[in-house]
Amino acid sequence: MADSLARLGALAQSPIVARLAEAFDAAGFEFSLVGGPVRDAMLGREVHDLDFTTNASPDEILAVIAPLSDAHWDIGREFGTIGARVSARDASGATLTDQVEITTYRADAYDGVTRKPVVAFGDTLESDLARRDFTVNAMALRLPQMALVDPSTGVEDLLAGILRTPSTADVSFGDDPLRMLRAARFAAQLGFTPSDDTVEAMRRRADSLSIVSIERVQSELTKLLCTDSPRAGIQLLVDTGLADLVLPEIPALRLEVDEHHHHKDVYEHSLTVLDQAIDYEKQRHPGTPPDLTLRMAALLHDIGKPATKKLESGGTVTFYHHDVVGAKLAKKRLTALRYDNDTIKNVSRLIELHLRFFGYSEGAWSDSAVRRYVRDAGPLLERLHMLTRADVTTRNRRKADRLGFAYDDLEQRIAELREQEEMDAVRPDLDGNRIQEVLGIAPGREVGEAYRWLLELRLDNGPLGEDEAIRRLRAWWAERSA
Repeated sequence: MADSLARLGALAQSPIVARLAEAFDAAGFEFSLVGGPVRDAMLGREVHDLDFTTNASPDEILAVIAPLSDAHWDIGREFGTIGARVSARDASGATLTDQVEITTYRADAYDGVTRKPVVAFGDTLESDLARRDFTVNAMALRLPQMALVDPSTGVEDLLAGILRTPSTADVSFGDDPLRMLRAARFAAQLGFTPSDDTVEAMRRRADSLSIVSIERVQSELTKLLCTDSPRAGIQLLVDTGLADLVLPEIPALRLEVDEHHHHKDVYEHSLTVLDQAIDYEKQRHPGTPPDLTLRMAALLHDIGKPATKKLESGGTVTFYHHDVVGAKLAKKRLTALRYDNDTIKNVSRLIELHLRFFGYSEGAWSDSAVRRYVRDAGPLLERLHMLTRADVTTRNRRKADRLGFAYDDLEQRIAELREQEEMDAVRPDLDGNRIQEVLGIAPGREVGEAYRWLLELRLDNGPLGEDEAIRRLRAWWAERSA
């Protein structure tokens, strides 16, 4: 606890925070650091955003902040929020700059029909904190007095690693159902466990998520998947029934197993693939932002299995073509969640291709097959590498090693061919204009047909050179014309 308070104190004394606190105090207003920055500082996590609250009105906030900032904006004025970019000098004389948001105390009311509150400004810090989502986010540090304000015992919950709402969970989630998705995100992001009453309220009120806009649902799902370890949050969504409304394909992976037919637990397998894909992502690209496309593809890669499940004689279960079916289902779901076109296209393509490698593990591919694999993956090749490796969750060490060695070999083959042939830009030896010149034809369908034939020739044989490509093209054209 002493360490937590020390970290919070260090944040409060940082140049930008101290400069703002002095300015509001000099103007006669209350001023507090609030919410996520307080929580993260006490947990020893990196603080990304500085959020403050005050009894000053939006106009009064602007009057105080304008002389301190080189830019400010009031896009959130109707909600009492003013944003600004503020600079201050540290002890060494270096200039520090950060963006901050300062919000007037709020005492909102909800109608239970939408999640949009009737905005009302409040009178006290305590009433402002009482309306917040979870107790660990309902703490504030009064500045410059350095007094911790914690009316909902958030410190105790923080130390215990518990997610709990300041008011009753039913009331809190009734006011704003999006908070249920935030509970899943915080469970993953912070590693906290929701209290029993919080989980039960999520189950009871899951259907109320329907009043939340698709865009906000998508945003929370994205934030969840981009945490360091999303598994706990996804499990909470599934266990409470919220996933049935957000990503129903995930709970559908919990396939029934009878006494005569056995198969891997597809739901648990998918969560493990997600875990392993994140591990590969961190190993290969440490310090880079989370790869939403890879993570979404890992989570959804087997969603075609329920629709393709077939019970065979002898107790086996097959899922033929679940890659193709899964790609279509992913496209449909991500479109409904209003993801951007690139994300939809790339996730669907990764799912469609995720089984392609396993043919290689059964026997070495020809150079032609390797070229086609690279061609089909295109810019998704490295993500496909990581997804395919992550898809190996067998406990059979010999099988896992065999697959790992096979993929090492494939990657080495790709690297060698890439060096020899510039595989990242596989094109025919002749372009469209040259095809027209050689064959004496005008632009049209026949040029495209010849181009595709030459591309297949290139993939089968590697670079031919212009003269040999022209010879073969003329022979093909003569045969085709005859």
